[in-house]
Amino acid sequence: MTSAAQRVGHPTSDDEGEGTVGTAQTRSTEELIAEYDAERPARRITGPLAHVIGAVALGVSLYALYAVFNPIPVLPYRMSFLAAVLPLTFLSYRPGTRLPRWVPRPARLGKTERSGDTPGVTDWILAGASVVVCAYPLLGFDDFIRRTFEPSTLDMVMGAGCALLVLEATRRTVGAILPGICLLFVGYAYYGGYLPLDWAVGHRGYDIERILVHLYMGTEGLFGVPLDVAATYIVLFAIYGAVLEYSGAGAFFVNISFAAFRRSAAASGRTVTLAGFLLGTVSGSGTATTVSLGSVAWPILRRAGYSPESGGGILAAAGIGAILSPPTLGAAAFIIAEYLKVSYLTLLLYAAVPTVLYYLGIILAIEIDSRRLGTRDLDLEIPSGGRLLARFGYHFSSLIAIVVLMALGVSPFRAVVYATVLAFLLSFLDREHRLGPRRVAQALSAGTLGVLPVAATTAAAGIIVAVVTLTGLGLKGSRIIIDLAGGDLAMTAVVAALAVLILGLAVPVTASFIIAAVIIGPALQTLGVSPEAAYMFIFYYAVLSEVTPPTALAAVAASAITGGNTIKTMMMTWKYTLPAFLVPFAFVLAPGGQALLWQAPLPEVLMALAVSAVAVAALAVTTGGWMVRRAGWPERVLSAGAAIALLHLEPTAVAIGLALLAVALLIHLVLRRPADGQVSHRAQKGN
Repeated sequence: MTSAAQRVGHPTSDDEGEGTVGTAQTRSTEELIAEYDAERPARRITGPLAHVIGAVALGVSLYALYAVFNPIPVLPYRMSFLAAVLPLTFLSYRPGTRLPRWVPRPARLGKTERSGDTPGVTDWILAGASVVVCAYPLLGFDDFIRRTFEPSTLDMVMGAGCALLVLEATRRTVGAILPGICLLFVGYAYYGGYLPLDWAVGHRGYDIERILVHLYMGTEGLFGVPLDVAATYIVLFAIYGAVLEYSGAGAFFVNISFAAFRRSAAASGRTVTLAGFLLGTVSGSGTATTVSLGSVAWPILRRAGYSPESGGGILAAAGIGAILSPPTLGAAAFIIAEYLKVSYLTLLLYAAVPTVLYYLGIILAIEIDSRRLGTRDLDLEIPSGGRLLARFGYHFSSLIAIVVLMALGVSPFRAVVYATVLAFLLSFLDREHRLGPRRVAQALSAGTLGVLPVAATTAAAGIIVAVVTLTGLGLKGSRIIIDLAGGDLAMTAVVAALAVLILGLAVPVTASFIIAAVIIGPALQTLGVSPEAAYMFIFYYAVLSEVTPPTALAAVAASAITGGNTIKTMMMTWKYTLPAFLVPFAFVLAPGGQALLWQAPLPEVLMALAVSAVAVAALAVTTGGWMVRRAGWPERVLSAGAAIALLHLEPTAVAIGLALLAVALLIHLVLRRPADGQVSHRAQKGN
């Protein structure tokens, strides 16, 4: 997304300097992404080594594409994929310890140069060792599998080495917390036998050999389903996103968003929201989308009258929404498809209605803020939407093609490859962005390099999954959660949401989803929640941990761009995304909640969407404090109650919710006084 952001800036030169914090000016989009996104390469390698790494990354992409049409046995493919990406990780990431995600980083804002961009001897040794331990089983694969019941000493040494190298790669990419959690789980598998058997988490205990066999010599651990998702879905979609970006789609998405809302007080805020949604199809990362979008959109938001905190909240909310939205979604969504054994198209249907509600909440909050803050419309020098669509509208073709092909029964792997080829062919319609051999190689390399941290994270998460399946911790943990909530489904959902949010403060979205899915998911399902609803509930809260204080990396990155107060920016982001925190409860608690996941006849889905949209509007009144004009606490409290009742999606509750909302509106109209309008007018004039 970096190049798109750098290409499409529209503000005038005086606007770029006006009120902008110097740190945001002196740092490139790439530097900000590297600083705030926990899943981006840290080194900026140049020279011959960059060409070597690029060539290897290109080879991995070609290998992944080859495997789509010439299937390779599952376990050998996962092993060979990890043998290729793990060495790249050690060469592309620094060994220095990353700060925990909640540590403020203002001291780093002035740094534009980084030391240690050349891999050292240790990095090369670890890279070589990675190849050995991952490729070792492939040298005599059949014999290796037969030794599962009686492993050799060399098997155990290689298994231990592979686990340690994966943990080190994970530490380099996303920090030390996830590897620490993995080690705690391994310790639990080994020392759990010393716990009393009548304890909820007690088990018979396992020796090191049994643990390593489970981690290394099968499909339950390091080479389990999470890594398989990274080696198939995620790498293919990363390649597609890179090709789409190199073909100029990122620039077009930003431009068409600005052209779509040309003249209104809320146009700039709506534009950022639409652009965040479109750019997310290319980026796949909430923080990266926020930074890339912010570098272009913040000067325009500032000119429109948004404060640094409000502007940062809009940027972060729009960026995070990209992970929740079809047609690409985030990495964890692919894991849901694998766990549920459903097609990716089905998963897109699950996400469709919640996505509409998420962006509806943001748009309504923006409309309210435009009146409350007195924002103004801008006259931007942008071609008309019609001209842009006529010239560059073909960039939407590949996105549409993915959905159409899957609807026709094409596998998601082949669908995304065909869409990638289509994006490549269409690039020749734009002389500036046509993909010649060199640019194709760069795009394919970028696709693999973008998936390195996800590969390390999913391999490490496989350790946790292995321990859970080995010890039965999933069922034991679910019993603990249910007992803690007193067996009540509503309290269990609250406990589950808090647990996922807290977990997400420490580890990336993909890892937090996997951990929660194997421990918290069974608790919800035990109380009658469908697997689809349970996994989508966990998925949404794992994503929303990215905007939850005190970490909220997307909000922190946005505040670095706008110069706003970090904590206030986090709270503004939370306000814009509040509906997304409440709507998932309807998945698991509401009698008609399944309709929100498109698991009901179309009339029921449309009715659930309509009722939920009214609920989201009520929440916007609650958080924004505006109806016809500035709303008081009586209206806001009644609107909050109406939203909660409406989200129950049951006829009686819906009737109560609509009644509360009607009372709130009546009170608002009766208590409306001219003085309120005068105060609002003065506030707008002051802004």
